[in-house]
Amino acid sequence: MVEDRSEQIIHFFQHLDRSLFINNENREYSHQDRALPIGYDQTISQPSLVLQMTLALEIEESSKVLEVGTGSGYQTVLLAEFASRVFSMERVPELAWEAQERVKQMGYDNVRFCVEDGSLGWPTFAPYDRIMVTAAAGKIPQPLLEQLQIGGRMIVPVGPPGDQELLLVTKNQEGTISIQPLANVSFVEFKGRYGWDNQKAADDGEEF
Repeated sequence: MVEDRSEQIIHFFQHLDRSLFINNENREYSHQDRALPIGYDQTISQPSLVLQMTLALEIEESSKVLEVGTGSGYQTVLLAEFASRVFSMERVPELAWEAQERVKQMGYDNVRFCVEDGSLGWPTFAPYDRIMVTAAAGKIPQPLLEQLQIGGRMIVPVGPPGDQELLLVTKNQEGTISIQPLANVSFVEFKGRYGWDNQKAADDGEEF
């Protein structure tokens, strides 16, 4: 990503009011650099981590992005501001509908939402140039690897409860997967087949 593109993202991020994405008693803490509960056992990530993940994704103007875990819509707006199209998945209907309304009110019409198991990805619109996963999986979901475009980049936290690695996953022109650890993180669980409780099922016959 060219430097001025990164600077644009940083500038937008610094002026994005995080309190708009929190509609409970935690709103008063929105200025703090920490994760906050948004209900339904989900959180809005700490701002510094959201920025780090967004920059590492290296979004381009033409990028088609899959977001797994809409949550409050905070990350969604950052993606929508700099990508061509965003396809955002959320398993909690109440959060999905709130985020959809919030994002539309902010003027973004390039985001499509659905309430589904994010571990399966969204094959209808695949492949994706970029994939952003905002919950921790026990293992990188195979369907997401398959839906990642040649030359694409995916950010995904992987590891056990309370201690994961934030991974940058890239797919080269030959389709070979490369993995680069970026940071130690702690995210809420990736529900569905690739959640912590379902790791044995996810491991059966799924290799890359």
